[in-house]
Amino acid sequence: MASLLQGLSASPGSGLPINQDLLLMQKGMLMRKVRSKSWKKLRYYRLQDDGMTVWHARQAGGRAKPSFSISDVETVRGGHESELLRNLAEEFPLEQGFTIVFHGRRSNLDLVANSVEEAQVWMQGLQLLVDFVTNMDQQERLDQWLSDWFQRGDKNQDGRMSFGEVQRLLHLMNVEMDQEHAFQLFQTADTSQSGTLEGEEFVEFYKSLTKRAEVQELFENFSSDGQKLTLLEFVDFLQEEQKEGERASDLALELIDRHEPSDSGKLRHVLSLDGFLSYLCSKDGDIFNPTCLPIYQDMTQPLNHYFINSSHNTYLVGDQLCGQSSVEGYIRALKRGCRCVEVDIWDGPNGEPVVYHGHTLTSRIPFKDVVAAIAQYAFQTSDYPVILSLENHCSWEQQEMIAHHLTEILGEQLLSTTLDGQLPTQLPSPEELRRKILVKGKKLRTLEEDLEEEEEEPEESELEGEQEAELELEAQFESEPQELSPRSKDKKKKVKAILCPALSALVVYLKAVSFYSFAHSREHYRFYEISSFSEAKAKSLIKESGNEFVQHNTWQLSRVYPGGLRTDSSNYNPQEFWNAGCQMVAMNMQTAGLEMDLCDGLFRQNAGCGYVLKPDFLRDAQSSFHPERPISPSKAQTLLIQVISGQQLPKVDDSKEGSIVDPLVRVEIFGVRPDTARQETSYVENNGFNPYWGQTLCFRVLVPELALLRFVVKDYDWKSRNDFVGQYTLPWNCMQQGYRHIHLLSKDGISLHPASIFVHICIREGIEGVES
Repeated sequence: MASLLQGLSASPGSGLPINQDLLLMQKGMLMRKVRSKSWKKLRYYRLQDDGMTVWHARQAGGRAKPSFSISDVETVRGGHESELLRNLAEEFPLEQGFTIVFHGRRSNLDLVANSVEEAQVWMQGLQLLVDFVTNMDQQERLDQWLSDWFQRGDKNQDGRMSFGEVQRLLHLMNVEMDQEHAFQLFQTADTSQSGTLEGEEFVEFYKSLTKRAEVQELFENFSSDGQKLTLLEFVDFLQEEQKEGERASDLALELIDRHEPSDSGKLRHVLSLDGFLSYLCSKDGDIFNPTCLPIYQDMTQPLNHYFINSSHNTYLVGDQLCGQSSVEGYIRALKRGCRCVEVDIWDGPNGEPVVYHGHTLTSRIPFKDVVAAIAQYAFQTSDYPVILSLENHCSWEQQEMIAHHLTEILGEQLLSTTLDGQLPTQLPSPEELRRKILVKGKKLRTLEEDLEEEEEEPEESELEGEQEAELELEAQFESEPQELSPRSKDKKKKVKAILCPALSALVVYLKAVSFYSFAHSREHYRFYEISSFSEAKAKSLIKESGNEFVQHNTWQLSRVYPGGLRTDSSNYNPQEFWNAGCQMVAMNMQTAGLEMDLCDGLFRQNAGCGYVLKPDFLRDAQSSFHPERPISPSKAQTLLIQVISGQQLPKVDDSKEGSIVDPLVRVEIFGVRPDTARQETSYVENNGFNPYWGQTLCFRVLVPELALLRFVVKDYDWKSRNDFVGQYTLPWNCMQQGYRHIHLLSKDGISLHPASIFVHICIREGIEGVES
């Protein structure tokens, strides 16, 4: 733990190189915090001596409070990249401004320094720290976590901890411990007999706190001498418990080399208890199968054979009525792997179309800013195609501006004709469409007509009748049809605009069409046409014609969107629509919760590229699968999960210093209706640090190919609803068997390192009379 000791003794930033920018940041600087055109206030920002947290005060020497931790920061952007600071460019030079972008859904922090030089100090210094934290290995992250706790526990900041400070720290760390036992551990660690703990002594104290009896027992079950695992003993463990099969021998050598701390152990091919624990806590011992982390699926099938990570009203970062519209919504969605974003476009001032939620008080952003953000961020996370779902409410003139901006700003990224200029017989694959942006929207003609060599411009009269694309004024919400007054009905009849040919021509493989019935679609529609369904319509179709919906989705794309009553930007459960093979199940990505956990869980696999290949029974045009009445297309399975223990669970409410969590673990299965189930352990009183459950939960699953598992840790509360502590969600097919750690995430999907739960997973073929 060398970096920790260095951090505890020398403080600034646990092993960070001495850097002039960091030294200036530790002195502190006065900067202007900007929230809006009217809210701009001076604040004094200072990097703390630990090099890992930034505090702020109203003035130098004023009462300071924490602003953010470096581990909270995703990146730092220059002022010219901030839509807020760009709007204030006449007031502040953009070169003096910068934006701190946080992980998850936390709002960005826009700051303006007093000079370009000061802005550069903070931008370069912060990015250096962010890169340092990002590149930490498992041990360094643990060291940093310990260093942070030492800083919090050392109340008088003298670099050592008295027993009183240690007692307070135990409460902060979620540990309820008998005072006599705590004092005994304290005295054992205090080798200098100074009555306080310094760097290395604190590390020893922590080690005595975190002894894992359950891991030691497991280790001793396979070790003949209780001191080490020989290569053969470790191979036995990997085969018998971890179900690693034939690769166990080669894997054992790799793992010893990777996790055994002693060089002599590596040379002798043996694994000590420390090495064994390191393996179990690493990515190799994670519940998520590492073979599912890179692109591992066939990416050469037609687009309609994939689930596609999709966003609803992407421009909103708040609610649907008064929320802020922001290009940040697009940046965040694209960076988290979303591949289908929605753009609601309306006539704006000065001939420039704007994006906002029509007929509401949501703010407006220029369409060209949205396109510029998409051009910049579309392929930062994934090379696979991005779909722009256009909701076009514009006049002919402003539609021409839409087409102009798409063509000029996106350039080569924009797909404006079929891949080879020929008429296709099926949709292209994600592989063929790498780094391409596709437009989904209304289209005047068929693709066949587009590809005819007649280059004559159609006259306006030709655009009437069947080829006329009516852009109807939608009701306030895009869900169920709402009652319109006679006056608004008349208005609706009048509001017809002919689709501009320039914009129509940019729609190639994703022509939006209205849905009437599955029979109508089969008879009249082509494979490159796509229908959208409100959640209520999609639910009713699944119930009434589930198998037809499955078959429909084998040859055509479907998009499902949240109902209009979800004005708070809440989400539906996407699982029931995936069960019917719906590819684009659009989510309000700005809203954390169970539903987004499922979405993140499904798309965690396949390099997070935003495309997941559907199971074969959802790709077969003659499929007999019915999501509401499933007959298992393959062999059903039984899942046994032994929930063993928890490690370093965070507090639910940091402000309640004396309160300690009473954790329980709930395991939830989401899939077809008969498979959906939940079970939970009992709670452990007053122990969030190393709770032990040792309870086994049992589930039966008919269609594992569609199942997702969600592990949730809750803080039991007999008076009210149990509080959320952390969760982790993953697809059934990506789950590893054996003894595994589940590394918990926050509501926002951010790592809660080192918080985890330790489980044993066993999957058996067939159903063994299990009641779920």
